[in-house]
Amino acid sequence: MGAFYQDEDRHYVALDCIIFGFDAGELKLLLLKRKFEPAKGEWSLMGGFLKNYESLDEGARRILLQLTGLTNIYMEQLQSYGDVNRDPGERTISIAFYALIKVDENDRKLAEAHGAHWISINKVPTLIFDHNKMVEKALKTLRNKIVTKPIGFELLSEKFTLPQLQSLYEAINQEQLDKRNFRKRILETGLLDKMDEKEKGSSKKGAFYYMFNKEKYRMFAEMGFHFQMKVKKDALIKMNT
Repeated sequence: MGAFYQDEDRHYVALDCIIFGFDAGELKLLLLKRKFEPAKGEWSLMGGFLKNYESLDEGARRILLQLTGLTNIYMEQLQSYGDVNRDPGERTISIAFYALIKVDENDRKLAEAHGAHWISINKVPTLIFDHNKMVEKALKTLRNKIVTKPIGFELLSEKFTLPQLQSLYEAINQEQLDKRNFRKRILETGLLDKMDEKEKGSSKKGAFYYMFNKEKYRMFAEMGFHFQMKVKKDALIKMNT
């Protein structure tokens, strides 16, 4: 590396990941108690510093892999945070990402091994630095995003019931939806494949499992169709041109 910019100031670049999961009918956030100073022992987002050999996305995926053991995670860059005094340790610029993962026992065990905990989005504690602002921004972005993209399915198991799907959208938006209209509209999209299998843990009758048809959605998108879901009391969900 040449010394072309040796007279310029140098700064640290941090990568902070807002990791959402859906579990037991609640939207949750993966948090940990910070193990080093400054702010040792306080609640924090998952994060780390960018390595010289990494792009921003590569660095974020490395952090996600270390904490979740997963490689194929839905992730998007959220925003940069660069207030001069945001980190009392050093002048640090943070690039925030948000990620959506499916929570299962393996995820819980790996998270616990790193001292991380899944916490309800309604019970998020005071976090270090500007991490609460990052969470607020990520949640707002997620709510806006699920209106135009079917990314909510990234938070569900491969097979799911319609009540589970409705519960997910209600948890993200903190709004109760009309059951009949929600089911009618989501099935009208033609993006769900009904299975013969039923989930019988929640009722005697049971609810059929469905799967999201990614290939059909990809085909629709290439044809110029767009997924639109307006989460209101009438639960308007449709495919528009």
